[in-house]
Amino acid sequence: MNIENIQQPFIKKFPGDFSGNTMQRNTPKVLFSTVSPAGFDLPTLIAFNEKLSEEIGLGKYEEKDLDFLVGNKLPVNIKTYSTAYAGHQFGNWAGQLGDGRAILAGEITNNLGQKNEIQWKGAGATPYSRHADGRAVLRSSVREYLMSEAMHHLGIPTTRALSLAFTGEEVVRDIMYNGNPQNEKGAVVIRTAESFLRFGHFELMSAQREYTTLKELTDFTIENYFKEIQSEGQQKYKDFFENVCRKTADLMVEWYRVGFVHGVMNTDNMSILGLTIDYGPYSMMDEYSLNFTPNTTDLPGRRYAFGKQAQVSQWNLWQLANALHPLIKDEKFLEDILNDYGSYFWESHDRMLCRKFGFDQLLTNDEKFFTNWQSLMQDLQLDYTLFFDELEKYDDQKDLRLQFENVSYTFLNDEKISRLDSFIKEYKSRLEKNIISREKSLEIMHKTNPKFVLRNYLLYQCIEEISDGKTDMLHKLTHALENPYHTIYPEFSAKRPSGYDDVSGCSMLSCSS
Repeated sequence: MNIENIQQPFIKKFPGDFSGNTMQRNTPKVLFSTVSPAGFDLPTLIAFNEKLSEEIGLGKYEEKDLDFLVGNKLPVNIKTYSTAYAGHQFGNWAGQLGDGRAILAGEITNNLGQKNEIQWKGAGATPYSRHADGRAVLRSSVREYLMSEAMHHLGIPTTRALSLAFTGEEVVRDIMYNGNPQNEKGAVVIRTAESFLRFGHFELMSAQREYTTLKELTDFTIENYFKEIQSEGQQKYKDFFENVCRKTADLMVEWYRVGFVHGVMNTDNMSILGLTIDYGPYSMMDEYSLNFTPNTTDLPGRRYAFGKQAQVSQWNLWQLANALHPLIKDEKFLEDILNDYGSYFWESHDRMLCRKFGFDQLLTNDEKFFTNWQSLMQDLQLDYTLFFDELEKYDDQKDLRLQFENVSYTFLNDEKISRLDSFIKEYKSRLEKNIISREKSLEIMHKTNPKFVLRNYLLYQCIEEISDGKTDMLHKLTHALENPYHTIYPEFSAKRPSGYDDVSGCSMLSCSS
C-alpha cells in the first residue's frame, strides 16, 4: 500500500499537545495530541476492503502491510495523533471528550484529488480515553466494519471501513454494564472519511473561548469540505451553518428511509459533514416502532429512539449554533434557520415516504395516509423492511394472511387481517392518483426500499463464527450488503427469528466496546 503518501495537514495547522503523553487528562486550548498506537505482537487480518483501498489511493494490500493495519512499525512520514472535542451527552454538557479509541494516521489524496482521513479504532490509549484502555473488542469492531459499509452501499453518507484485524490480545469488557466483565478478543478496525470533524470540535473551542482557533477551524472546514460556499465575512459562517443543517436533515431522512437507529446521538457523535459516524449501539429496524432504542444506556427515557432522531438532531444543531455564535453574531438568523429545520425535514421526509410507497408526488392528504400506516405498522408489529418488499409483490389473487404472516412479529388474527385489508384498499386508492404507470411506480419503490438490511442477529451470528475462526458468513454478509436492493441470500431477507428476541446484542446493546 502507498502509506508513504499519508500526510498530516491538521497538526500543521492547529495548536496541539506534542508531548506524546497518553496519560488521560484535560488538554486545554488545543485540538489534538500526538500519540502512538500501542502496537500488537500477534495481529491477524480478518478482512480487507480492496475496493476502498484502491478508491482512496492506498492501492493493493501486501502481507507486509498488516503492520500498518494495526499501527505497528510505522514509517517516519506518519505522525499519529488524536483529536480533542467536547459534547453534550444525553442532553448534558460533558466538557472535554475526544478520540478515546481513535488514532489518526493522517490524510491521503487519490489521483482524482479527493482527500480522505485514515484512523485506527482500538489501537491504544490516548489522553482522551477517560480511564479506559483505548482498545476495542471483536464484537464492536465487526459491527463497525460491516455496518459502515452496509450504509455506504445503501447510498447513505457514512464513514467507511478499510480493514479489520485481531490484535492477539484479550480485552476485558462488561457488555451490559451489569457487573459481569468478561475477556473478549481484541480487534482494530481502520476507518476512513473525508473528515472526522464533529460538532464537538467546534463546541470545545467555543466553550474555552478560543475564538481565534474556532475561526481558523471553521475557515479550514469551509475551505476543504464546503467548497460550494463562496461568500466572505460573516455571511460565510451563516452559509456554513445553513449547509450543516441541510446535510444533517438529509441524513436523518436517509436513516428513516432504511430504518436505521443510531442509539447514541450525542453532539460528539454528530459529523459536521452530515456523515453517519460512530457505530456503537445501533440497530436496523425489525418490527416498526417509533419508540425503539437499541441502547440500554438510553433507558428508560429513550432520548435517542427511532422516532426522536430528527428532533434530537435539531437539538444538537442548537448546540452547534451556540458554539458558532461568536462568528455569526446574529441570533435572529440562527433562530430562523433552526426553526426552518423542522419544515425542511418533514417535507423531505414525506417525499421520501412517497418514494417508498411508489407515489409520484406528495399530495395534501398524504400526511393522514402516512399516520394511518404508522399506526398499522406499530399495532400489527410489522417488519419495516419486509413490509415494503411485500407491498411491491402484493397480489390481489393471493390470501392476505399468507402474504403478510412472515412480515409480522405477532399472530395476524381476523381483526388484524381486516385492518390490513382496509389499509391495502386505501393504498390502492392512493396509487390511482399517480400520473405515472404502476411499472414506473414499482421501479421507484425498488430503488428506494432495500431488500436486505444488516440486522443485529445476523451480526451476532457473524461475530460468533469469526470468534470460532470461521469467515464464511462474513463473506456472505459482505456480498449481501454490497447489493442491498437485491435478494442475494433469501435466508438473510427474513424477520428476526424468535430465538434471538432476548439475546444481548441481537436487539439492544450497551455502549461498551
